[in-house]
Amino acid sequence: MFDILVYLFENYFEVEIQPDHGKLARELSAAGFDSDEISRAFDWFTGLERLSTDAAYPESFAASGATRCYAPQEQLKLDHRAQGLLTFLEVSGILNPTQRECVIDRVLALAESDVSLEHVKWIVLMVLWSHGQDYVFMEDFLTGDAEPRFH
Repeated sequence: MFDILVYLFENYFEVEIQPDHGKLARELSAAGFDSDEISRAFDWFTGLERLSTDAAYPESFAASGATRCYAPQEQLKLDHRAQGLLTFLEVSGILNPTQRECVIDRVLALAESDVSLEHVKWIVLMVLWSHGQDYVFMEDFLTGDAEPRFH
């Protein structure tokens, strides 16, 4: 499913093209993607849209300074490197707490049980895009092998 998410983001959503879901599903199916995975990918993006447009979190939450502790089910999908990345992005002012929670929500919504650091980076990029935030840093970060470090 993750390959479909990246494909859709790169080819449609990032450039704000809103193709017909039926046509897009046929295109993805012709490209060899499974219909169940296509459906789950559409649902995933619907969830992302809901999180970025609804008042899923109180407005004041974005300015919270609380430390985030991860629940056991979150730790299963977000290893220490992914948690460190999210902390780095939040401390650096790239993500706010609301966006961090959106990233965590979308990671947990993935069908894959093994979520890599690259997956988390892509999800961060998608969340920033969905919140109308500049994500040039993340695009560069996605293509690089370096991990963020606190100095």
